[in-house]
Amino acid sequence: MMASHRSQYGINILFLLIVHLNHGITKSVQSFSEEQFLAELSDDRVRPTTRSRPSYTSTGRLHGNLPHQHHIYYGQPYRPDGSENEIYDSDESNLLRTPLDRGPHFDLSASKNITALVGKTAYLNCRVKSLGNKTVSWVRHRDIHLLTVGRFTYTSDQRFQAVHNPQTDDWSLQIRYPQKRDTGVYECQISTTPPVGHSMFLSVVEPITTIVGTPDLYINTGSTVNLTCIVRNSPEPPSTIMWMHNNQEINYDSPRGGVSVITEKGETTTSYLLIQRARTTDTGKYVCSPSNADPTTINVHILNGEHPAAMQHGGQLRIGDPLNVFLLWLVSFLLGRR
Repeated sequence: MMASHRSQYGINILFLLIVHLNHGITKSVQSFSEEQFLAELSDDRVRPTTRSRPSYTSTGRLHGNLPHQHHIYYGQPYRPDGSENEIYDSDESNLLRTPLDRGPHFDLSASKNITALVGKTAYLNCRVKSLGNKTVSWVRHRDIHLLTVGRFTYTSDQRFQAVHNPQTDDWSLQIRYPQKRDTGVYECQISTTPPVGHSMFLSVVEPITTIVGTPDLYINTGSTVNLTCIVRNSPEPPSTIMWMHNNQEINYDSPRGGVSVITEKGETTTSYLLIQRARTTDTGKYVCSPSNADPTTINVHILNGEHPAAMQHGGQLRIGDPLNVFLLWLVSFLLGRR
C-alpha cells in the first residue's frame, strides 16, 4: 500500500515537471516571436519600401505645339532613369520652363506667291525652320504630282529642280523655261507625322507689247510723230525700252534733233517716242523693244501729198479704221455734191 502511494506521488511530480517545462518553453517561444516581430517592425520602419509607379501613355494629336506622345506619372516626382533626387516634369511643364521648340515650321514671310515670265527661270521659295532630320518635298496640285524630295527630282520633267540654301534655310523649286500651263498651286511639304504643307500660287504670264496705230500709221510732213508703246501683264516694269528705226537704234542726240522719249513705269508701262517736224526720211519701220517682253513694230508713212484724203494737218491719222473710212467717204460724197 505504501509502495503504491509513493508511485502515484512520483507520477504527479513528473506531470507537474513536464507542465512547468512546457510552460517555460512556450513562454520562450512567445517571447522570441514578439522580439522578432518588434525587430522586424523596426527594420520595416528604417528600410524604405519600393513602391510601383503606375504610368500610361496617351497618344493622339494634341492642341497647340505639344508633341504627339507624352507620358503621365502618378505618385512622387519620378524620372525614368531612376534618379529620384531630380525633378521630372511632364512635357507640358517643360514647355513652360524651357525655350519653345516648335519643331519644323514654315517662315511664311519668305514663302509667298510669285508671278513669272514665260520662258524665264522662276523660283518658288519655301523657308523651313528647325527642319532637323525631316525632309522637304514639292508637290504640284494640278495632278498631285511629286516633283522633288530633298534635293532629288522625282519627275521626268527635268525643268523642275530643288535648290537648297543652308544659310537661309530655303528650299526653292526651280522651274526653267516656264510656260502658261505651269500656272497653278504648288505645295511645299515637311515629312512630319502627319505631314504639314504650305501652298503657293505660281502665275506664269506673257507680257504683251503693243504700239497704238499698228500696223501702219500715216503722218503728214512737218507734223509731230507720237508713237505710243504699251507693255502689259509684266510682273515688274521693264528696266529699259529700246526704240529702233529701220533696224538702227535711235540716237536721241543726233544732229537731226527734235527726237525724244518719255517712259512712264508701273503695272502698265508706257513709252512715248516723239519726233518733231516729221520728214520723209523718218518713214520706215519702228520697233519698240522692252527688256522683259517681246518687241513689236509699226510702219510709219510720212506723206507729202501722195494721199491727200489721209492727211491731217498737225496730226496723225490711221487709214484702216472703219470710222475713218466712213468719214473719208462722207467727205468725198459731200464734196462731190457741190
